[in-house]
Amino acid sequence: MSELKHKIRAFIIENFLFGNDDGLSDDSSFLEEGIIDSTGVLELVSFLEEEFGITVDDEDLIPENLDSINNVTAYLERKLGS
Repeated sequence: MSELKHKIRAFIIENFLFGNDDGLSDDSSFLEEGIIDSTGVLELVSFLEEEFGITVDDEDLIPENLDSINNVTAYLERKLGS
C-alpha cells in the first residue's frame, strides 16, 4: 500500500469510522455507504489541503476524485504530479 493511500485510509478510519475499518475496501464509496456526508467531504478536503499542501479547486469536488480511497489516492497523485 502506498504511503498516500495509507494516510488517506488512516484519516477516514480515525475521523469517520471511529477506528473500525470492518468492510472498508479501497473502492468503498464514501457517500453511497454513508461513511462521509457533505460536511465530511469538507473535512476530507481540509485534511488533503493541510496534509499534502495542495488546493482542492471547486471543480475538483466530484465523486470521481473524492468518493473512495482509490479515487482520492489517484486524485492526489495527479495533483502532486507523482
